[in-house]
Amino acid sequence: MKNNFFYKKSLSSIYKKPSKTSEVISQIIYGEKFDIISKKKNWLKIKTSFDNYIGYIKNENYVDNFKPTHKIFVLKASIFDEKKRRTKKFLTFVSKISIIQESKKFVEFEKGKWIKKNNIKKISYIEKDYLKILKLFLNTKYVWGGRTYKGIDCSAILQLFFYYNNRFYPRDTKDQIKYSAKKNESRVFKKGDIIFWKGHVAVCINTQKLIHAYGPEKKVLIMNITETINRIERTAKLIVKKISSIKY
Repeated sequence: MKNNFFYKKSLSSIYKKPSKTSEVISQIIYGEKFDIISKKKNWLKIKTSFDNYIGYIKNENYVDNFKPTHKIFVLKASIFDEKKRRTKKFLTFVSKISIIQESKKFVEFEKGKWIKKNNIKKISYIEKDYLKILKLFLNTKYVWGGRTYKGIDCSAILQLFFYYNNRFYPRDTKDQIKYSAKKNESRVFKKGDIIFWKGHVAVCINTQKLIHAYGPEKKVLIMNITETINRIERTAKLIVKKISSIKY
């Protein structure tokens, strides 16, 4: 295995098998660190360094010498050219960049590629307000395996809060359930509670409402807690498996 590579494209799907017809199980984003397990033709079998997630990406767009200095703190940051003209390309939330040079309002992160200063924070910056992060994704469409503005799934929206703050948290709901400490059995919900079902997760924003990437509604949205629990039990025949809380 070869260690310590960094992805240098805006984003890419991670596939279950080395084929674009295979299931998309997650995504890798700009500046994300990974190890190479093996190479097979035009594919890399990788393990992401943050959460040890294993899958396949195309054998392209990565480097082995990269020291990120800042990270993106907006849903998607427009990339500008050397004349500060907006292009059609973006960096997604929590992409990690290294500043080459800066002007009054912009920073250059690759030759001829610039980002607005007000879209970034220092790599060491900690954001304790999880709602500030989760609400960035409101109305983003639900996409299985997604982790970006183009689409996101329920477990990714929670994991990205921890990834932004450089703290480990599993990628998939089944692993998040095992990893997260259980609260007492009381069904009196409060801000910061995490509600787990088999294959689904949501986060309470107050005593009445939660936020989640919800497949049946095809987007990230805020819903009533009790109505959501009843709806999932009625339509998917799933009951709440565990209640935890965001500890930070």
